[in-house]
Amino acid sequence: MGKEKVGFCVVGGIVLVLFLGASVTSDDKRQRWRRAMISGETMASSMLFNRVPSSIVLPLHGNVYPNGYYNVTLNIGQPSKPYFLDVDTGSDLTWLQCDAPCVHCTEAPHPYYRPSNNLVACMDPICQSLHSNDDHRCENPEQCDYEVEYADGGSSLGVLVRDAFNLNFTNEKRQSPLLALGCGYDQLPGGSHHPIDGVLGLGKGKSSIVSQLSSLGLVRNVIGHCLSRRGGGFLFFGDDLYDPSRVAWTPMSPDAKHYSPGLAELTFDGKTTGFKKLLTTFDSGSSYTYLNSQAYQGLISLLKKELSGKPLREASDDQTLPLCWKGRKPFRSIRDVEKYFQDLCIELHE
Repeated sequence: MGKEKVGFCVVGGIVLVLFLGASVTSDDKRQRWRRAMISGETMASSMLFNRVPSSIVLPLHGNVYPNGYYNVTLNIGQPSKPYFLDVDTGSDLTWLQCDAPCVHCTEAPHPYYRPSNNLVACMDPICQSLHSNDDHRCENPEQCDYEVEYADGGSSLGVLVRDAFNLNFTNEKRQSPLLALGCGYDQLPGGSHHPIDGVLGLGKGKSSIVSQLSSLGLVRNVIGHCLSRRGGGFLFFGDDLYDPSRVAWTPMSPDAKHYSPGLAELTFDGKTTGFKKLLTTFDSGSSYTYLNSQAYQGLISLLKKELSGKPLREASDDQTLPLCWKGRKPFRSIRDVEKYFQDLCIELHE
């Protein structure tokens, strides 16, 4: 059989479902979705979990333009306190800026997290999953030290703890499972830094929040998000809300470290650019789409040719990005920009 092509590009909104193995059941999903977006009913304790598959829906805040990032609000701790977390499918560990005390912390929307005394041990499987090298040594067996670094140059250094995550489930129960997270007491801001309390790691590793929830039997190992062109959207864990017949499926490679649909081809204005076999990765924590140097330079040449004669000029005074254009008046929305640019799409080969 020939290979099929699946294309995607930004038009009105983006729906991404990362399916990691689950069967789907349906029971008045529309009503359950509506209830999930409202505060759930307080029931049960954190010690007794309902093993019937359920889901969690979290509203997303932010936008593509002008902020360039999305975050969710999670209530963590005992007593529970709200924190703004960057949504990042490109990393596993969830961490908060932590007053342990803090050596270096950046500006944050809320007071720094005060950790519980529930340390994760060095030999805990979650700790070991963060240290891929075989020569990982436990200087202090009673605690798990971590360090994560990001592509924009940012980083977080700290220790792992367990604390209560206060979550509303679609079965109308509120539960507070103890999940592992990083107490980050030494942070370096990256080039795309914005004020946040921490990062919500949604990768494929054991330390990922969805992996931990799945291991407790609270949700199936499925995550998805929808981003609206008007800003906002939602993030969900579990598989009992969406209708699989209305979703275009692109399998993720089981061998890739990150969520990757495999190889892709870059097209511009519906035509091939000649750049093929590009290994792609879905990363909700990246503000921009990145290309390798050859594909990037080729795309820039096509853009400059396409914009020739249009009322846009290169803005050399704006150092935000290597290349920027200005219009005759300020752009106030993505819709103002769309009329000047052709569709840029990535076609995935299945």
